Amino acid sequence: MIGPIEDLTRALARLPGLGRRSASRAALALLREPEKLLDPLSWALRSARESVVCCSRCGAFTVRDENPCSLCTDALRDGSVVCVVEEPADIISIEASGAFHGRYHVLGGKLSPVHRVGPDSLRFKELGERVFAEKISEVLVAVSTDMEGDATAGYLSEFLSQCGVRITRLAFGLPADSGVSYSDPLTLRRAINSRTLM
Repeated sequence: MIGPIEDLTRALARLPGLGRRSASRAALALLREPEKLLDPLSWALRSARESVVCCSRCGAFTVRDENPCSLCTDALRDGSVVCVVEEPADIISIEASGAFHGRYHVLGGKLSPVHRVGPDSLRFKELGERVFAEKISEVLVAVSTDMEGDATAGYLSEFLSQCGVRITRLAFGLPADSGVSYSDPLTLRRAINSRTLM
């Protein structure tokens, strides 16, 4: 492949969800219609690079002119409850549910000895400062349920245990529109242990 096409393919292949073949198809489609696809994408990427930052308070994505972000400054949100997530993208998913009306705190990942991510690499200290400064009464832990997520949740619980704050975690259970026979044993065990009255 020609140098610039190969460079574009390699860059696209680094994106989550795009393998080498998908990246190659995307690169060729962009080059086939540069005015329709490549130019708008170039403009959008440049604009995002120049204007999108992480919120100085919660760590969510925002624009430079709106920092702290609208989630942190919205007076209608419950400032006494903070939902702790791994990445800014998690906020988008939780907001889409319409079920949470508090504020957020992005850790920036999860504890992972294998990847050399320890407590100092994540935003635990900032969370502790927020708990006291903002008089937070509940921290909802919304991290993944894998081994690293469980370790992160355990560390968070220990870290916040002396702060006098209620620590909760998302319930575990079956996905919507899914049956028992399609669930793995761990999901079923957690669903049984987190069962509620009807």
